[in-house]
Amino acid sequence: MAGLCLYLSGWAQTDTTGKSNGVNHEDTIKIGSMIIVKKGSPETGNGTEIYIHKRHFYRSSNVSTNWLIVDLGFANFNDRTDYKSVSAQEFAPGSNSDWFNLRNGKSVDVNIWLFMQRLNVIKHVVNFKYGLGIELNNYRYTENIKYLTNPTRVIMDSIQYSKNKLAADYVTIPFMLNFNFTPNRRQEFGLSVGASAGYLYSSRQKLISSEFGKKKEHNEFDLNPWKISWIAELQFGPVKLYGSYATQSMFKKGLNQVPYTVGVRLSNW
Repeated sequence: MAGLCLYLSGWAQTDTTGKSNGVNHEDTIKIGSMIIVKKGSPETGNGTEIYIHKRHFYRSSNVSTNWLIVDLGFANFNDRTDYKSVSAQEFAPGSNSDWFNLRNGKSVDVNIWLFMQRLNVIKHVVNFKYGLGIELNNYRYTENIKYLTNPTRVIMDSIQYSKNKLAADYVTIPFMLNFNFTPNRRQEFGLSVGASAGYLYSSRQKLISSEFGKKKEHNEFDLNPWKISWIAELQFGPVKLYGSYATQSMFKKGLNQVPYTVGVRLSNW
């Protein structure tokens, strides 16, 4: 501070940079986060102004936790079934790919993650990300197909259904490698890639018709108990997108339908 006072005192006596053709101009210097501006000259009575500019830096912790994350998206599947095969015709007699067409915008995916945790690996740029939650996949059919049980078969029903939905719910653990390209900013830009393992804990078909009203059948319908998926997440500041693609069919036999999802993630990071 003493050095600063001496400097300002000497500056007040002699203007080294502010004169041009007899006209005084402003001088500006920066010392750390301070900006010092000298206006005019001593003869005009103008003094020296000091501005303090604060710089804010965001520092991520080595372990951070995000609670109650919600995904809102769409569910669909890649139908690879050979409907001419014996197994397909045994599972769904007389079927073809049109039987399993989905309603656009009606087949939804809702995921609720109890938590996701991020562990710093390399300078907060590379992180390990994991969590725990549930996946709720809903497939809305356009045709009047119906799942029968003991044994599981799919038939084309004569009843006209106003709503025909197959729901499959999983307890899922995701594992991802996260790349954060802006580690010193709260609004992050980056991506995450990895895999998830889900276990089927509930499945059902919900039917609504004018003849029978609402009916709900709870059964496994020969669905695979495990769902292993490739997963990814893109983050553009406050906007976060997610996607998943399973490694195998969601049915154990008969149909080869590989599910995938895409949507928006509501989370802090």
